[in-house]
Amino acid sequence: MIGLMLLLQTTLTIAVAGPATSPEYLALRVAEAEGYFTDERLRVTLHTVRAESGAAEALAQGRADLAATSVDAALRLGHDRGEPPRLVFGLTAASPAALLVAPDKAGSIRSVADLTGQPVGIPSPGTPESALLHALLARAGVPPQRVLISSHGERGVASALIAGTVAAAVVGEPWITRLLEDQHAVVLADLRTPDETARWLGGPTVHAALFVRGDSRLGTEELAPLLRALLRATARLRSGRPDELRARLPAAVVGAREDFAPRLAAAQGIALPDGRVARDALDRTVDMANERAGLPSVLRLPRALSGLLRMEALEHALASRPR
Repeated sequence: MIGLMLLLQTTLTIAVAGPATSPEYLALRVAEAEGYFTDERLRVTLHTVRAESGAAEALAQGRADLAATSVDAALRLGHDRGEPPRLVFGLTAASPAALLVAPDKAGSIRSVADLTGQPVGIPSPGTPESALLHALLARAGVPPQRVLISSHGERGVASALIAGTVAAAVVGEPWITRLLEDQHAVVLADLRTPDETARWLGGPTVHAALFVRGDSRLGTEELAPLLRALLRATARLRSGRPDELRARLPAAVVGAREDFAPRLAAAQGIALPDGRVARDALDRTVDMANERAGLPSVLRLPRALSGLLRMEALEHALASRPR
């Protein structure tokens, strides 16, 4: 009987952008830890890769059935000879980050435009924080070359802000919470909720999502159970307390005990609760990616970007989930 049940299970490998502590992909970790994949007769392997680019490459090279990564990385590196991947489930509206200003600069830096000529820190090029800084600058009409952008690493960028090496920085959690609680920074732009992200970026956006290859044979029969599990995980994530979830998740996902609560709050604040991605959110996100650094010339985007969305399995999952 056990052997028959194993044969009936669908086996899927998902490349998940690292690090394992990333709030954007916490719903996948919750689904695995709580057994939601198993409840749907799925055998799911979450393969953590170093960064969003690595998850996209794994999908393009056929080393994963799906990839949990950013829209930007999926379009740049997840395509197969120009054929873009398809988005099947939206995870977050944006990367939960904030543009913080050193307290002694708060009087002179009151808007993103005031960053002109100022030293601004990021963890490193290619990170979500770097992409957000470029998007904020573009929205304010400030060419990035007019800002002195420097990379310091995830921990180092917070230290640079404290030391006054930079006047401002884009950081994620738990550094936002730490810096604000210790009064080492003030918030200029907070992108930890969809509403605030839309205010600063000019409308709704989507950052992290689940993708399949453009030629994937996975259909509604295989994808709907996976997406039902993710819907359960998103609901669990939204209502779960830090101590409850921390006890269920692997140590690599929890990270430092004191850092888990702010990361969880970030994940709760920026999640797309039903996985749906609005067409205008996708349009704006692709436009921002193109503005920051032109998308590959070989990429064959559909005339209407809504062609990148494969929402039929999600709609089936939403209709068939337990009430």
